[in-house]
Amino acid sequence: MRSKVYFSRNITAKEVVRLFRAVENPLEGRVAVKLHSGERGNQNFLRAEMWKDIVAEVQGNPVECNTAYDGMRNTTRKHLSLLREHGWLDAFRVDILDAVGPDLELPIPEGKRIKKNFVGRTIEEYDSLLVLSHFKGHPMGGYGGALKQLSIGLASSFGKAYIHGAGEPDKKWTADHDSFLESMADAALSVVDYFKGKIVYINVMKNMSVDCDCCAVAEDPCMGDIGILVSLDPVAIDQACLDLVYNSDDPGRDHLVERIESRNGILTVEAAAALGVGSREYELVDITNS
Repeated sequence: MRSKVYFSRNITAKEVVRLFRAVENPLEGRVAVKLHSGERGNQNFLRAEMWKDIVAEVQGNPVECNTAYDGMRNTTRKHLSLLREHGWLDAFRVDILDAVGPDLELPIPEGKRIKKNFVGRTIEEYDSLLVLSHFKGHPMGGYGGALKQLSIGLASSFGKAYIHGAGEPDKKWTADHDSFLESMADAALSVVDYFKGKIVYINVMKNMSVDCDCCAVAEDPCMGDIGILVSLDPVAIDQACLDLVYNSDDPGRDHLVERIESRNGILTVEAAAALGVGSREYELVDITNS
């Protein structure tokens, strides 16, 4: 059975809410809203204005985690300062999940590369999850979307190193590359299992650079904006985004495709599908003009 992915070419805060309502799966209890705060110097990350209406819609609490590399987000103190600088704290109270340890360890018995995942401890305070992803390229993963937000995005600082190192955090920058990609799929499975399906995914295809929002120095977008996608399936929504890129006649399409393929980015999607995280078979429901 194909997963439904709702799509609109209109990219506004209100359109995000309209697509969310289309999935007819209201999130229950206390809702964690995973966002990306954007590294200092990055010009492409999506600002609070894009997400303010959907956060209000679900009455959720935005959450983030610290990074595993030097920058403005590798400690809670610096991360909070950056969140304020980028306007997030003017709009929301952001919960840094790994501000206080110890990390929460999630088992992954079916994992191909890693058998456990380390996420921020205060994720235990939430009943459901809304994953907000800025779809674009990535210098290591090839692309960044819902699966990256589920895995690297929700991992603690230590957990990020653990995934990057495919279980050996000391090798976070030197581990076998494909093992890292498959470790992201393993980690994504652990979060899906933890929330028992109480997750909705929103991908926004805007400001699509070959680089991630985690890059302090990033290329400007190489493709024109495409739209918003919403689904209950993280594999399907990422596959749909990739297909929209590949099928585009935008002159910058080849540059982004080269980044995705040179990093073997599709492997994360393939590995996640093999684990049962979701399906690569989907129905794209275009509600742009409905």
